[in-house]
Amino acid sequence: MNFANYPSLKDKVVYITGGASGIGAEMVRAFAQQGARVGFVDRDVDAAIALIDDVDGDVTFADADLTDIDALRGALDALKSEVGPADVLVNNAARDDRHNWREVTPEYWDERQATNLRHMFFAIQAVADDMIEKGAGSIINMGSNSWWESAGGMPSYTTAKSAVHGLTRGMARDLGQHRIRVNTVVPGWIMTDRQKQLWATPEALEAHRANQCLPDLIEPVYVARMVLFLASDDAAMCTAQNFFVEAGSV
Repeated sequence: MNFANYPSLKDKVVYITGGASGIGAEMVRAFAQQGARVGFVDRDVDAAIALIDDVDGDVTFADADLTDIDALRGALDALKSEVGPADVLVNNAARDDRHNWREVTPEYWDERQATNLRHMFFAIQAVADDMIEKGAGSIINMGSNSWWESAGGMPSYTTAKSAVHGLTRGMARDLGQHRIRVNTVVPGWIMTDRQKQLWATPEALEAHRANQCLPDLIEPVYVARMVLFLASDDAAMCTAQNFFVEAGSV
């Protein structure tokens, strides 16, 4: 593939949650290749260190469990000290664990919302004033095609991911007067190592290909490319919207 370069991203400060592996790691690489100053948050220290060693660019890591909002705030403060106040926030961190609806407890439900939704709002809250002071910003929240497809087997996850769209549209209205854009990227079934290890059986892949309009499986790089576009000046008039990277499965 011959991908685009975005000059407006050079020297921009980009924060990414869940950046140590999977789609997040691909975003870290992609922004670094554009010349951005990248800071990412993750709790997997070993994976984060390995990624930094592998990436050629200005990349910084802060360790935090994002279900702990105080730890998240501390990590974002650390990134601000290291790379500067954010121009771009990518709320990427999530975990699509499967679960039987009959076995869900209130405690599990709350933990899943904390893992897949709550930290997004508090990350926005933590960076918004700096973006307001700059007079611009781009916030990109990661949704999921799972609830659009009426996927079963993970109701707390699909509920959290559907709520991302409400968060995006409400915050786009609240922050738009400051030229801060807020959008949702909706990935399809992305072939990360985790997906391949846990759920990408030949039968499941065959069924999913049949559900897509395009025949090819989706690699993480294609999600990263959409995120780059939304972070760039090319998307200056895009806000409060959903941008699908799911090969036509919805």
